[in-house]
Amino acid sequence: MDITLAKSDFDAIVAHARGALPNEACGLIAGLVGNGGKSIEKVYLLDNIDRSAEHFTIDPRQQLASVKDTRALGLTPLGNWHSHPSTPSRPSEEDIKLARDPKASYLILSLAAEPPTLRSFHIENGAVTVENLVII
Repeated sequence: MDITLAKSDFDAIVAHARGALPNEACGLIAGLVGNGGKSIEKVYLLDNIDRSAEHFTIDPRQQLASVKDTRALGLTPLGNWHSHPSTPSRPSEEDIKLARDPKASYLILSLAAEPPTLRSFHIENGAVTVENLVII
């Protein structure tokens, strides 16, 4: 399954993640599902209330506001994104354990090297599959 993301949204994710260093940054994604793929139409840049370089928790109030906005815009919740400040763009054991929605896409941005690497994953019952992320 392809998942598309606008270059401007990619740039916003990178800027938000760099601004959160040395901690992980996080957010939600929303968009459209159809034609065998997903189109990210809205990226939410949210606060990691854990303020940790190794894990994240999305601020619950921001999460609720994002879900309400997604519904108001007629979009579908597609998943979440978070950064790895110094490790590769792949799910950690904790990421896999916490991935509870088999419909979600999990985007992980690595800031370990330049340029930053953003990848998308489908995680179901502990099995990780790479999704084809297309930045347009």
